[in-house]
Amino acid sequence: MLEFLPPRLLSAVRHVNLNRLYELRIRADKPLSANVGGVFLFLGERGVCGAGEALRPSAQEVEETLLAACGYSVYAVENQLRRGFVTGKCGERIGIAGTFVYEKGAVHSVRDVTSLCIRIPHEIRGCAEEIFARCMAEGLASVLILAPPGEGKTTILRDLARLVSERTHCNILVSDERGELSAGELGETADVIRFADKMTAFTAGIRAMRPELIVTDELLPGDYAAVERAILAGINVLASAHLKRYEDVPKKLFTYYVILNGLGEIGEIRGSEGEHVD
Repeated sequence: MLEFLPPRLLSAVRHVNLNRLYELRIRADKPLSANVGGVFLFLGERGVCGAGEALRPSAQEVEETLLAACGYSVYAVENQLRRGFVTGKCGERIGIAGTFVYEKGAVHSVRDVTSLCIRIPHEIRGCAEEIFARCMAEGLASVLILAPPGEGKTTILRDLARLVSERTHCNILVSDERGELSAGELGETADVIRFADKMTAFTAGIRAMRPELIVTDELLPGDYAAVERAILAGINVLASAHLKRYEDVPKKLFTYYVILNGLGEIGEIRGSEGEHVD
Protein backbone atom coordinates (compact mmCIF):
# COMPACT_ATOMS: atom_id res chain seq x y z
CA MET A 1 0.00 0.00 0.00
CA LEU A 2 1.30 3.47 -1.02
CA GLU A 3 4.63 2.00 -2.16
CA PHE A 4 4.65 4.49 -5.06
CA LEU A 5 5.37 7.41 -2.68
CA PRO A 6 8.84 9.02 -2.74
CA PRO A 7 11.05 7.84 0.17
CA ARG A 8 10.69 10.80 2.54
CA LEU A 9 6.90 11.00 2.07
CA LEU A 10 6.52 7.26 2.57
CA SER A 11 8.64 7.49 5.72
CA ALA A 12 6.34 10.19 7.14
CA VAL A 13 3.20 8.20 6.33
CA ARG A 14 4.58 5.09 8.03
CA HIS A 15 4.40 6.95 11.36
CA VAL A 16 0.59 6.96 10.99
CA ASN A 17 -1.77 4.05 11.67
CA LEU A 18 -2.72 2.97 8.13
CA ASN A 19 -5.99 1.53 9.42
CA ARG A 20 -7.04 5.10 10.22
CA LEU A 21 -5.47 6.79 7.18
CA TYR A 22 -8.25 7.61 4.70
CA GLU A 23 -6.71 10.23 2.45
CA LEU A 24 -3.36 11.85 1.68
CA ARG A 25 -2.99 15.31 0.12
CA ILE A 26 0.24 16.02 -1.74
CA ARG A 27 0.53 19.60 -3.00
CA ALA A 28 3.69 21.07 -4.53
CA ASP A 29 5.49 23.35 -2.04
CA LYS A 30 2.62 23.14 0.46
CA PRO A 31 2.29 21.23 3.76
CA LEU A 32 1.70 17.48 3.47
CA SER A 33 -1.67 16.64 5.03
CA ALA A 34 -3.67 13.50 5.71
CA ASN A 35 -7.16 12.50 6.79
CA VAL A 36 -6.53 10.39 9.87
CA GLY A 37 -9.66 8.99 11.50
CA GLY A 38 -11.82 11.63 9.81
CA VAL A 39 -9.66 14.64 10.75
CA PHE A 40 -7.13 16.36 8.49
CA LEU A 41 -3.70 16.67 10.10
CA PHE A 42 -0.25 17.77 8.92
CA LEU A 43 2.56 15.24 8.54
CA GLY A 44 6.25 15.78 9.19
CA GLU A 45 9.27 13.51 9.26
CA ARG A 46 7.97 11.73 12.37
CA GLY A 47 4.28 11.76 11.57
CA VAL A 48 1.59 14.12 12.84
CA CYS A 49 2.87 17.64 13.54
CA GLY A 50 2.03 21.32 13.30
CA ALA A 51 1.87 23.19 10.00
CA GLY A 52 5.31 24.69 10.54
CA GLU A 53 6.99 21.30 10.87
CA ALA A 54 5.11 19.63 8.01
CA LEU A 55 6.93 18.30 4.99
CA ARG A 56 6.48 20.35 1.85
CA PRO A 57 6.61 18.07 -1.19
CA SER A 58 8.49 19.49 -4.16
CA ALA A 59 7.06 19.67 -7.67
CA GLN A 60 9.47 16.87 -8.57
CA GLU A 61 8.10 14.67 -5.77
CA VAL A 62 4.55 15.26 -7.01
CA GLU A 63 5.65 14.22 -10.49
CA GLU A 64 7.57 11.20 -9.17
CA THR A 65 4.54 10.05 -7.15
CA LEU A 66 2.22 10.16 -10.14
CA LEU A 67 4.73 8.46 -12.45
CA ALA A 68 5.33 5.64 -9.95
CA ALA A 69 1.57 5.19 -9.43
CA CYS A 70 1.26 4.82 -13.23
CA GLY A 71 3.81 2.01 -13.17
CA TYR A 72 6.23 4.33 -15.00
CA SER A 73 4.08 4.16 -18.12
CA VAL A 74 1.60 7.00 -18.53
CA TYR A 75 0.49 5.50 -21.84
CA ALA A 76 -0.81 2.39 -20.07
CA VAL A 77 -3.22 4.50 -18.00
CA GLU A 78 -3.88 7.42 -20.34
CA ASN A 79 -7.64 6.81 -20.38
CA GLN A 80 -7.70 7.14 -16.59
CA LEU A 81 -5.52 10.25 -16.67
CA ARG A 82 -7.90 11.94 -19.10
CA ARG A 83 -10.61 11.53 -16.46
CA GLY A 84 -8.44 13.11 -13.78
CA PHE A 85 -7.27 10.10 -11.78
CA VAL A 86 -5.14 6.98 -11.78
CA THR A 87 -5.57 3.86 -9.63
CA GLY A 88 -2.65 2.32 -7.74
CA LYS A 89 -2.05 -1.42 -7.71
CA CYS A 90 -3.58 -1.76 -4.24
CA GLY A 91 -6.71 0.20 -5.19
CA GLU A 92 -5.50 3.61 -4.09
CA ARG A 93 -7.31 6.26 -6.15
CA ILE A 94 -5.06 9.19 -7.01
CA GLY A 95 -6.98 12.30 -8.03
CA ILE A 96 -5.05 14.82 -10.12
CA ALA A 97 -5.10 18.62 -10.23
CA GLY A 98 -3.14 20.40 -12.92
CA THR A 99 -3.57 21.72 -16.46
CA PHE A 100 -6.06 19.75 -18.55
CA VAL A 101 -5.19 19.91 -22.24
CA TYR A 102 -8.10 19.67 -24.72
CA GLU A 103 -8.04 18.43 -28.28
CA LYS A 104 -11.13 18.48 -30.53
CA GLY A 105 -13.35 19.27 -27.55
CA ALA A 106 -12.18 16.35 -25.38
CA VAL A 107 -9.49 16.04 -22.72
CA HIS A 108 -6.29 14.89 -24.42
CA SER A 109 -3.84 14.91 -21.49
CA VAL A 110 -2.97 16.45 -18.13
CA ARG A 111 0.27 18.34 -17.61
CA ASP A 112 1.89 20.51 -14.95
CA VAL A 113 0.35 18.41 -12.18
CA THR A 114 0.50 20.35 -8.92
CA SER A 115 -1.67 18.39 -6.49
CA LEU A 116 -2.60 14.78 -5.76
CA CYS A 117 -5.45 13.50 -3.61
CA ILE A 118 -4.77 9.88 -2.67
CA ARG A 119 -7.74 7.93 -1.28
CA ILE A 120 -6.76 4.80 0.61
CA PRO A 121 -9.24 1.90 0.37
CA HIS A 122 -10.32 0.16 3.58
CA GLU A 123 -12.12 -3.05 4.27
CA ILE A 124 -14.42 -2.93 7.30
CA ARG A 125 -16.16 -6.26 7.58
CA GLY A 126 -19.70 -5.96 8.89
CA CYS A 127 -20.14 -2.23 8.26
CA ALA A 128 -23.05 -2.97 5.90
CA GLU A 129 -24.91 -5.36 8.24
CA GLU A 130 -27.68 -2.87 9.10
CA ILE A 131 -28.27 -1.98 5.45
CA PHE A 132 -28.41 -5.66 4.50
CA ALA A 133 -30.86 -6.38 7.33
CA ARG A 134 -33.17 -3.53 6.35
CA CYS A 135 -33.03 -3.85 2.57
CA MET A 136 -31.86 -7.32 1.53
CA ALA A 137 -32.87 -9.77 4.26
CA GLU A 138 -36.05 -10.81 2.41
CA GLY A 139 -34.43 -11.00 -1.02
CA LEU A 140 -32.49 -8.99 -3.56
CA ALA A 141 -33.51 -5.37 -4.06
CA SER A 142 -32.16 -2.25 -5.76
CA VAL A 143 -30.50 0.09 -3.26
CA LEU A 144 -28.93 3.54 -3.69
CA ILE A 145 -26.60 4.80 -0.93
CA LEU A 146 -26.40 8.59 -0.60
CA ALA A 147 -23.68 10.65 1.07
CA PRO A 148 -21.15 13.39 0.26
CA PRO A 149 -17.61 12.35 -0.79
CA GLY A 150 -15.44 10.67 1.83
CA GLU A 151 -18.16 9.21 4.07
CA GLY A 152 -17.59 5.51 3.40
CA LYS A 153 -19.90 4.71 0.48
CA THR A 154 -17.35 2.58 -1.36
CA THR A 155 -16.39 0.69 1.80
CA ILE A 156 -20.06 -0.06 2.47
CA LEU A 157 -20.75 -1.14 -1.11
CA ARG A 158 -17.83 -3.54 -0.99
CA ASP A 159 -19.01 -5.08 2.29
CA LEU A 160 -22.63 -5.24 1.15
CA ALA A 161 -21.58 -7.08 -2.02
CA ARG A 162 -19.68 -9.55 0.14
CA LEU A 163 -22.67 -10.10 2.41
CA VAL A 164 -25.03 -10.66 -0.52
CA SER A 165 -22.59 -13.08 -2.12
CA GLU A 166 -22.06 -15.10 1.06
CA ARG A 167 -25.73 -15.22 2.07
CA THR A 168 -27.55 -15.57 -1.26
CA HIS A 169 -24.87 -17.03 -3.58
CA CYS A 170 -26.35 -14.98 -6.42
CA ASN A 171 -24.32 -13.95 -9.47
CA ILE A 172 -22.96 -10.43 -8.92
CA LEU A 173 -21.43 -8.14 -11.52
CA VAL A 174 -19.22 -5.36 -10.16
CA SER A 175 -18.83 -2.37 -12.49
CA ASP A 176 -15.63 -0.82 -11.11
CA GLU A 177 -15.07 2.25 -13.25
CA ARG A 178 -12.12 3.56 -11.22
CA GLY A 179 -10.52 0.34 -10.00
CA GLU A 180 -11.29 1.23 -6.37
CA LEU A 181 -14.43 -0.75 -5.58
CA SER A 182 -12.80 -4.13 -6.18
CA ALA A 183 -9.84 -3.39 -3.86
CA GLY A 184 -11.08 -5.84 -1.23
CA GLU A 185 -13.22 -8.91 -0.70
CA LEU A 186 -16.40 -8.94 -2.80
CA GLY A 187 -17.47 -12.55 -2.32
CA GLU A 188 -16.91 -15.72 -4.29
CA THR A 189 -19.81 -15.15 -6.70
CA ALA A 190 -18.72 -11.69 -7.87
CA ASP A 191 -17.35 -10.92 -11.36
CA VAL A 192 -15.59 -7.59 -11.98
CA ILE A 193 -15.38 -5.31 -15.02
CA ARG A 194 -12.77 -2.59 -14.40
CA PHE A 195 -12.17 0.82 -15.98
CA ALA A 196 -15.17 0.73 -18.34
CA ASP A 197 -17.86 3.39 -18.23
CA LYS A 198 -21.10 2.20 -16.65
CA MET A 199 -23.12 1.90 -19.86
CA THR A 200 -20.40 -0.26 -21.44
CA ALA A 201 -19.95 -2.38 -18.32
CA PHE A 202 -23.67 -2.86 -17.78
CA THR A 203 -24.37 -3.71 -21.42
CA ALA A 204 -21.45 -6.10 -21.82
CA GLY A 205 -21.98 -7.64 -18.40
CA ILE A 206 -25.69 -8.30 -18.87
CA ARG A 207 -25.08 -9.95 -22.21
CA ALA A 208 -22.08 -12.03 -21.20
CA MET A 209 -22.29 -12.73 -17.46
CA ARG A 210 -26.04 -12.97 -16.69
CA PRO A 211 -25.89 -11.17 -13.32
CA GLU A 212 -28.70 -11.11 -10.78
CA LEU A 213 -27.22 -8.05 -9.05
CA ILE A 214 -25.00 -5.27 -10.42
CA VAL A 215 -22.87 -3.24 -7.99
CA THR A 216 -21.38 0.11 -8.99
CA ASP A 217 -20.07 3.29 -7.40
CA GLU A 218 -20.58 7.05 -7.75
CA LEU A 219 -23.55 7.43 -10.11
CA LEU A 220 -23.60 10.60 -12.18
CA PRO A 221 -26.78 11.88 -13.88
CA GLY A 222 -25.74 10.31 -17.18
CA ASP A 223 -25.40 6.87 -15.57
CA TYR A 224 -29.07 6.45 -14.70
CA ALA A 225 -29.90 5.25 -18.21
CA ALA A 226 -27.65 2.22 -17.66
CA VAL A 227 -29.27 1.57 -14.28
CA GLU A 228 -32.77 1.84 -15.75
CA ARG A 229 -31.89 -0.60 -18.53
CA ALA A 230 -30.67 -3.14 -15.96
CA ILE A 231 -33.69 -2.79 -13.67
CA LEU A 232 -36.12 -3.09 -16.58
CA ALA A 233 -34.30 -6.31 -17.51
CA GLY A 234 -35.06 -7.68 -14.05
CA ILE A 235 -31.60 -7.13 -12.58
CA ASN A 236 -31.22 -5.47 -9.18
CA VAL A 237 -28.69 -2.65 -8.83
CA LEU A 238 -26.70 -1.63 -5.76
CA ALA A 239 -25.05 1.77 -6.18
CA SER A 240 -23.90 4.97 -4.50
CA ALA A 241 -24.13 8.66 -5.37
CA HIS A 242 -22.60 11.91 -4.13
CA LEU A 243 -25.90 13.29 -2.85
CA LYS A 244 -27.17 14.33 0.58
CA ARG A 245 -30.94 14.23 0.00
CA TYR A 246 -33.40 11.76 -1.47
CA GLU A 247 -35.13 14.68 -3.25
CA ASP A 248 -32.01 15.32 -5.35
CA VAL A 249 -31.87 11.85 -6.94
CA PRO A 250 -32.45 12.48 -10.69
CA LYS A 251 -34.48 9.30 -11.32
CA LYS A 252 -36.30 7.33 -8.64
CA LEU A 253 -35.42 3.88 -9.98
CA PHE A 254 -34.40 2.13 -6.75
CA THR A 255 -36.48 0.29 -4.16
CA TYR A 256 -34.52 1.68 -1.21
CA TYR A 257 -32.54 4.88 -0.64
CA VAL A 258 -30.10 4.94 2.28
CA ILE A 259 -28.66 8.23 3.55
CA LEU A 260 -25.47 7.86 5.58
CA ASN A 261 -24.93 9.77 8.79
CA GLY A 262 -21.35 10.85 8.10
CA LEU A 263 -20.79 11.67 11.79
CA GLY A 264 -20.40 8.28 13.46
CA GLU A 265 -19.05 4.93 12.41
CA ILE A 266 -19.02 3.92 8.74
CA GLY A 267 -22.36 2.34 7.90
CA GLU A 268 -24.44 4.41 10.32
CA ILE A 269 -27.74 5.45 8.71
CA ARG A 270 -29.15 8.96 9.06
CA GLY A 271 -32.29 8.43 6.97
CA SER A 272 -33.91 6.18 4.41
CA GLU A 273 -36.67 6.00 1.84
CA GLY A 274 -38.37 2.82 0.60
CA GLU A 275 -41.56 0.93 0.87
CA HIS A 276 -40.22 -1.51 3.48
CA VAL A 277 -37.90 0.83 5.42
CA ASP A 278 -39.08 2.57 8.60
